[in-house]
Amino acid sequence: MSEFESVFKALKTASRKLSQVTEQQIQTTLDTLVAMSKIAIPEILEANQLDLAKMDPKDPKYDRLMLTGDRILSILEEVNQVKNLPSPLGLELEKRVLDNGLELRKISVPLGVLGVIYEARPNVTFDVFCLALKSGNALVLKGGSDATNSNKAIMKVIHQALEKSGFPTAAFLLLPPDRKATQALLEAVNYVDIIIPRGSQGLIDFVRSNSKVPVIETGAGIVHTYFDETGNLEKGKAIILNAKTRRPSVCNSLDCLIIHQNRINELSQIVAPLLDKGVEVYADEKAFGALSPHPLVKPAEKDHFGTEFLSLKMAIKTVGNLEQALEHIAQNSSKHSEAIISENQENIRRFLNEVDAAAVYANASTAFTDGNQFGLGAEIGISTQKLHARGPMALKELTSYKWVIQGNGQIRG
Repeated sequence: MSEFESVFKALKTASRKLSQVTEQQIQTTLDTLVAMSKIAIPEILEANQLDLAKMDPKDPKYDRLMLTGDRILSILEEVNQVKNLPSPLGLELEKRVLDNGLELRKISVPLGVLGVIYEARPNVTFDVFCLALKSGNALVLKGGSDATNSNKAIMKVIHQALEKSGFPTAAFLLLPPDRKATQALLEAVNYVDIIIPRGSQGLIDFVRSNSKVPVIETGAGIVHTYFDETGNLEKGKAIILNAKTRRPSVCNSLDCLIIHQNRINELSQIVAPLLDKGVEVYADEKAFGALSPHPLVKPAEKDHFGTEFLSLKMAIKTVGNLEQALEHIAQNSSKHSEAIISENQENIRRFLNEVDAAAVYANASTAFTDGNQFGLGAEIGISTQKLHARGPMALKELTSYKWVIQGNGQIRG
C-alpha cells in the first residue's frame, strides 16, 4: 500500500479539519457546487460520451452509465435537497446525570473516512460527495474503469467548489480505476473507517471477502412481487409494470413475479404490458402453460430464480398459497425490497411481518426504494444488512455517536 499511503495519510489529516467546518460553510459549498456543475454540464456530458463509446448499448450497465442534461439537473436537485435537510451532527441522542454528579451525553458524530467502491454509476460521485460533506465525513472514491472520464469530470467540479469555499480538497479523493487502488483501499486499516461497495453482487462479494476495513453491504437487489389470490388486477398490472420497466437496470427493479395459482388465468393480462415493453419472461411450468405463445416467453430454468437481472428480463413463479410465496422469497431474496399485491389484510400483515428485507411493500411498486423518494435527499446506497444501517443510507446513517462526559473532579473508588 506504500504507493497510496501518503495520499491516505493526507486524507486522514484533512478529515480532522472537517470538525471545524460550520453548517453555513457546508450550505455555501453545496450551493457553489450546484452552480458550477450547471455551467460544466457540457464538459461532463462530453466526458460521459467517451465512456459510453467504450460500452455496448445492450449492456445492462449502459443506462446507469449514461448521463443527460436532464439527469444531471435531477442529480443537482438531489444535492439541493440534501443541503436543505437538518444537519445530522451534534444531536443529543441521550442525556443522564449519574449519582456521582457526572453528566453523560450521547452525541451524533461523523463515521470518519468513508471509502466507496462503485461501478458504472457516475451519479454516485455527486450523491456520495454531498452526503459525506453534509454529514462531516471525509471521502475516498474508487469508481469503475467504465466511468473513468465521467467521474474525473465530476470530481474536477467538486474540487473547484471546495477550493472556492476554502475546504481541504485532500479530504475528498478519487482513486485511479485500477485494481492496485482497490486493493490499497481495502487494506487502508489506519486511514479509512468504513468501506461501502455499491454495485453488483460480484463486487459486493469481492469487497466483503477481501476488505480488512469494516464493510457495509449495499446495492444488490433480487426483488420479488407476490400477486396474492385476492390481489386487485388493475393495481397489480400497474405496479408490476412500473417495478419492472421504469428503470430495469437499477437494484429496486422487479426480478421475479410470484403468482397465486388461482389467478393464473389472469396472468396473460398481467404479462401483456410487459411484453409490449420488450420484457423477456422466464415462466415456470404452470405459468408457461397459462401464457399464449410469444417469442419473449420462455420456460424458466432453475437459475432464473434468485437472479438479479438488471435488464428487461423477469422470472415467474406459481405458488399455491402465501406460505409457499414466503418460502420462495426466503430462499431467493437478497433482502433488498419485496412486495405483496393483496386485498387480504391478514395476508398483508403476515407478509410485512415475516419477510426479511430492508424494505417491504403492500400494494405499491418496489421502485420507491430510493433515498430521494424516502425524503432523505439522496442515498449512498441501499444497505441489505442489519448492522449499523438498513435500507437507504443517507445522512443519519453516515453518523455514529460518542459519549461526552463532564465532571467536576470525580474519581472512581
